[in-house]
Amino acid sequence: MTDTATLASRRFRPGFWTIVAGILFLAFLTVTVIRFTKGLGAVTNLSDKFPWGIWIGFDLLCGVGLAAGAFTLTAVVHLFNLKKFEPIVRPTILTGFLGYSFVIVALLLDLGQPWRIWHAIIYWNPHSVMFEVAWCVMLYTTVLAVEFAPVVLERFGFNAPARFIHRLITPLVILGVMLSTLHQSSLGTLYLIVPSKLHPLWYSPMLPVQFYISAIGAGIGMVVLESYLSKRAFHRHLEMDLLEPLARGMVVALGIYGLMRLQAIQRNHAFGSILEFGYEGRMFLLEFTLGVILPVALMSFRRLRSDPNWLVAGAFMAVLGFVMNRLNVSITGMEAASGTRYMPSAMEIIVSVGLVATGMAVFAFAVRNFSIFPGGPIGAGPDPKPGA
Repeated sequence: MTDTATLASRRFRPGFWTIVAGILFLAFLTVTVIRFTKGLGAVTNLSDKFPWGIWIGFDLLCGVGLAAGAFTLTAVVHLFNLKKFEPIVRPTILTGFLGYSFVIVALLLDLGQPWRIWHAIIYWNPHSVMFEVAWCVMLYTTVLAVEFAPVVLERFGFNAPARFIHRLITPLVILGVMLSTLHQSSLGTLYLIVPSKLHPLWYSPMLPVQFYISAIGAGIGMVVLESYLSKRAFHRHLEMDLLEPLARGMVVALGIYGLMRLQAIQRNHAFGSILEFGYEGRMFLLEFTLGVILPVALMSFRRLRSDPNWLVAGAFMAVLGFVMNRLNVSITGMEAASGTRYMPSAMEIIVSVGLVATGMAVFAFAVRNFSIFPGGPIGAGPDPKPGA
């Protein structure tokens, strides 16, 4: 029996997590309908005092940042010619493309007038940071789509167009790195206009650089987690010979980022806020411990980096600390100046969780049907026995 016939003969049997993802997707669609028919006020706890909530802090800032592994890995492989990392480039590009795609969906939900999202294409305002972010996100999403296109083209036998794109891969990677550098840092630039509102534990003139470097560290951590989750879901081996060197890069990025954060806090004379152990001080300590101190401490030892359990633990803490940082910048650090405490509504959380679940489901579908990992599609069921 041929591979194609074997795959066609397999019946789709939804498992527990597939059913959960389906339920979350339906809940997401329900909230989306309510949001577009009744407005933001019907589904969110946003207000004029606090107009940006979890859809910006998590869906946008974290979605873009955690997709940074795509430009990091493609640069390592195609610009620095470290071909040994090539096996994990495709899944990383897929993760980046899905991350950016769902960031765009989240923006459509968050914008007060989403039907005007295309205005940045026609009505240029080059003095606006939002204009630069909009263009970079659009262009880099396009670059990721083109970089991933050969996977789809090869699957359906369009080998000539796939080879043509492969010949363009180096300029595409250079363009992707440039665009990522611009908008990863520009997301931090958004908060430079509120020096009197953002808490001194998070405000710094170097926020653009902090956002960029922390995205590199967290993006590498996301690559490790992605490999681990793929191993659990698809019974693939964890590429320790590839991930261990990446963990060293994560240590360097997080170490530089941590020193920059401490220097900024010292410049703002904000260490007293930490010693007071108030709400902001506690949130900073939790974020900094999880996102910098523990991952750097653990991954600095080769024996721990070489252990899959410790490697995944360090990567998970780096990603979790990154998420906390973006939420602290966008929510915790802004609450005192706004005079209110923001707590996302259940429907806001449903949208965020639904987007994550949908992204994971699409990733699983792609892995089962396209050559994301070396060896070709995994298929919808167990591999056939030899000779079948």
